[in-house]
Amino acid sequence: MQTSHNEQQSIVATLVPGEGRLKFLPRHFGTHMLTVENSLYAQFAKLCPTYTGGYWHFYELSNGGCYLAPSREQYRLVHGGNFFDATMSGDAAGIIVSLFTFSHVSFMLEDDPLGPRIADYFHLLRDYAANHSDAGLIYRAID
Repeated sequence: MQTSHNEQQSIVATLVPGEGRLKFLPRHFGTHMLTVENSLYAQFAKLCPTYTGGYWHFYELSNGGCYLAPSREQYRLVHGGNFFDATMSGDAAGIIVSLFTFSHVSFMLEDDPLGPRIADYFHLLRDYAANHSDAGLIYRAID
């Protein structure tokens, strides 16, 4: 069976199991893994007024991308820059903060060999977000 141009194979997210967590950040972000991690947590604290820390899930995407998501079921995110204010799943909140972080860090590192790779993670995650159950919220938040 052939697929047409317009058909896109669905992208699947897989939770990284406990034994794979230690290798996740270095594999994706190399020497900048702490820059990405610290930026992500700081960005989330800005977007989520009630955030005080917690456990995060790591996800691998079948298209080569990845993202991190906080473990609670729901979060309220507020982004004054675009008047976004909504409550959503922890998964959607993680996608949003990962997108913001990948964009921010890719510009910070634009002269570094890893900068373009981190920019690629933004695009790969945005492609996955297009078919997420909270796609509308995700796109409103990053607009």
